[in-house]
Amino acid sequence: MSKTKSAGSTSYGRDSRPKYLGVKLYEGQKAKAGMIIIRQRGTKFIPGKNVEKGKDDTLFAIKEGLVKFATKRIKRFNGTQRRAKVVSVE
Repeated sequence: MSKTKSAGSTSYGRDSRPKYLGVKLYEGQKAKAGMIIIRQRGTKFIPGKNVEKGKDDTLFAIKEGLVKFATKRIKRFNGTQRRAKVVSVE
């Protein structure tokens, strides 16, 4: 028989890996085809010219060129508007 009561396992010691989200290429930088420009959750930035959106909302270049950022007003389905940041490669 043991002299001390069993402590059991701790609830600590587990942590998720970081997702490394954010802007990877800034305005004026060169982007090659297939390069990731922004990793994001949701559509904080929307794709513009020569940029496409992956299934996890990642924005990537489809042609070679310089990265450019702009703002645009987008109308929602309920009639309200929001300002969206548009990323394009030219």
